[in-house]
Amino acid sequence: MPKLQKVQLDPCILVIFGATGDLTKRKLYPALYNLYQDGALPERFAIVSVGRREKTTEEAREDVINSIKQFSRTEYIGEEEDLEFLNCFHYFKLDFYDSERYTELKAKLEEIDQGCGTQGNRVFFLAVAPEHFATIALELKTHGMAPNQNSWQRVVIEKPFGRDLQSARDLNKVIRTTFAEEQIYRIDHYLGKEMVQNLMVLRFANTLFEPLWNNKYIDHVQITFAETVGVEGRGPYYEQSGALRDMVQNHMLQLLTLIAMEPPVDLDTESIRDEKVKVLRSLRVDFDDVVRGQYGPGVINGQQVAAYNQEDRVDPNTNVETFVALKAFVENFRWAGVPFYMRTGKRMPTKYSEIVISFKKLPGVLYFKDEKLDPNLLIIRVQPDAGIFFKFNAKKPGTEQSIVPVSMDFSHSSLEGINSPEAYERLLYDVMRGESTLFTRWDEVEYSWRFVDQIAEHWQKENIKVITYPAGSFGPSQADFLIRADGREWHGH
Repeated sequence: MPKLQKVQLDPCILVIFGATGDLTKRKLYPALYNLYQDGALPERFAIVSVGRREKTTEEAREDVINSIKQFSRTEYIGEEEDLEFLNCFHYFKLDFYDSERYTELKAKLEEIDQGCGTQGNRVFFLAVAPEHFATIALELKTHGMAPNQNSWQRVVIEKPFGRDLQSARDLNKVIRTTFAEEQIYRIDHYLGKEMVQNLMVLRFANTLFEPLWNNKYIDHVQITFAETVGVEGRGPYYEQSGALRDMVQNHMLQLLTLIAMEPPVDLDTESIRDEKVKVLRSLRVDFDDVVRGQYGPGVINGQQVAAYNQEDRVDPNTNVETFVALKAFVENFRWAGVPFYMRTGKRMPTKYSEIVISFKKLPGVLYFKDEKLDPNLLIIRVQPDAGIFFKFNAKKPGTEQSIVPVSMDFSHSSLEGINSPEAYERLLYDVMRGESTLFTRWDEVEYSWRFVDQIAEHWQKENIKVITYPAGSFGPSQADFLIRADGREWHGH
């Protein structure tokens, strides 16, 4: 039977604000169960699920069981076998704006400290809507739940961190009144994905790639985040964000920084973050190289789907984008002249996230003059099938002197006995051990917003309208023109 004390982590209480929300049900509870099965939780550990609904602890534990059965990557063993895990859970009813109840929450946590020996160490996970972040942080300060003296307290904040640079600054200012920067873990779950973590290893642990990772050998880079789903009932949120803020500002720019960063002087957290910030500071975009789209009606997997402006709680006259494609440049010595093409959209034909490194074509030479030589491609698949695909040229078997593209394909799922951890497992584990490399530092957030804000402000100033594209397509045709104008094609279609 798995034990909690397999790894040496400080004892602590994980306090989840938003216990009845979708994130907790789909991601956090299953992640905690899988960490338990892997023996990766502290020996002395407790979870306090904080929600606004009336529930008993027994009912909350039943919610945990149902969540594991539905969403966990490992099979639920059974209540009897998992009693140790279930006994970690407690439930506390709290309206986030009821200041008096925070006093009772503090007393509850101190009671658990006494019973479980968690020594006052806390992880506060804010799995709530962004408008509640500041309120909860201030109440934690007011009621003395984040003193960081003789114990540690950390806060985990989900995206979006602000709606633009100014709102992000305002929010950061409030949260910093309670927590120091090193206590704040701004989560981007894409950074917890297996292949994203593998990016630095791929680059810096292989002499095959690192010497070629520059503008002398790389022609261009593509980053694609394609989703088949629409807004899935999140109309009010999406009306405030759109694809630019929802995907480009965080997920896509974070991947771009890992691809383009210089080798850090050390593999410690701050050295890696320093190099990522340098990339964000070097980013440039021409507004004519940005495409803004919105899905119309169409067909996905044989099913007719509605247009975005027909979705529930969406303004019929909305000008919010569900698709963005752009070409950006990292203006430094390594990447000068290399375009980074990025696109993300909803209601696209297939769901996948990938990075394509396209190497330069060989010059035409005498012995290849009649051959069509495809460029070498390094494709890093983030999801759904995490892996690495490398395409190169080889002689076609037989007597003919012809060349054909061949490939090497590595998939994480093909490794026998490997069931890769979900992103939230790695991220929760890192928070508990105080490792913040896979979380975003404030200046990363700031420069990401600066880049995105300039595009959003241009759209507003020039009244740039969305271009409608059929659901089930790869976005507006203008996105194809964007890359074809440079003599290139999007990979995948």
